[in-house]
Amino acid sequence: MNTHIHDCRNFLKILVLEPYYGGSHKTFLDALQVHVPLNFILLTLPARNWKWRMRLAAPYFAGKTAALSSEIKFDAIFCSSFVDVATLRSLLPASVNRLPFYTYFHENQFVYPVRKEDKRDFHFGLTNLTTVLASDKIAFNSIYNMRTFLDGVQQILKICPDMKLGGVIEKIRDKSSVYYPGIDFENIDRASRDQGRDHTAPVIVWNHRWEHDKNPQLFFKTLIRLDREHIDFQLIILGQSFRVKPAIFAEALEKLHHRIIHFGFVESRAEYARKLHSGDIVLSTARHEFYGMAVIEAVRAGCYPLLPARLSYPELFPAEFLYEEGELLNRLKVVLQEQKRLNSIRAKVLTERFSWTHLKKEYFEWFCSSII
Repeated sequence: MNTHIHDCRNFLKILVLEPYYGGSHKTFLDALQVHVPLNFILLTLPARNWKWRMRLAAPYFAGKTAALSSEIKFDAIFCSSFVDVATLRSLLPASVNRLPFYTYFHENQFVYPVRKEDKRDFHFGLTNLTTVLASDKIAFNSIYNMRTFLDGVQQILKICPDMKLGGVIEKIRDKSSVYYPGIDFENIDRASRDQGRDHTAPVIVWNHRWEHDKNPQLFFKTLIRLDREHIDFQLIILGQSFRVKPAIFAEALEKLHHRIIHFGFVESRAEYARKLHSGDIVLSTARHEFYGMAVIEAVRAGCYPLLPARLSYPELFPAEFLYEEGELLNRLKVVLQEQKRLNSIRAKVLTERFSWTHLKKEYFEWFCSSII
């Protein structure tokens, strides 16, 4: 298996270890190199076989890092939470394991959804715990992510039979911060909101992964009911799909075909931005969400958000955009009937704090705090 090495020549040298270089992990690291003026040297593996990555990335990267350290002097090491940092440090030569270690949590394994047929493997949560204890600096991508991680640690320590770890929560809090993963809004800002808007009915956007944890069942069943009640709307379905996907997508294509403007993943970021600008409402029915980048992108394009009043959403958007359990159908009816839409000024006000323009200084200072 080939490891890909990328070099961004700037200021201090930070070795980045990412065993799951795809999706949000890849988007984050690619943008980090563009916006934060540090020299990030990446060792990566493709985004697949996540359980094997968590178990073996540490010894795999230990060998690569030791070899590379004979050629390049690093100032720090930056890992995603798919790296077992405790094992990694134990396997590295002293000249490297004494460097500052930073870890970024896009997710945590205490509440990450598992398939219905699988039992939660607490080994991965414990790996997250020892990774935090072995790291010098920790960042979570949302307050919700950090809170559920700390709750998970407390719960697992309660069931530990006879090895009590005193002061662990305080140690974690002392080294932890929350930094939202920055978003580059350039394509979305460039796209014209009026381009291609040849419809009069409000357009609902789905731009989430086609997986069960995003609860497409509730989303489409709600829209099928609205269709039966002859409430006017149209539909743009985006987001990444996989070989195996929930059956509700095929059912929705059949029952809502007369409502659908677009149905399927869009490769081009420019085309994706244009599709978002064609929408009026972005809806989430997620059971699980550590952050919410897809929603933020749609809001930037002017879509009015309607989101669950839980998970990460309450920290991202004001209460006016949140719905409680059981409220979705009636709230959506009101939004459709009032034809709510965000103007460009409101859209920017709601999303600018998530931009790399806003966040790049925070990341730079976070990295430099233990290096300089």
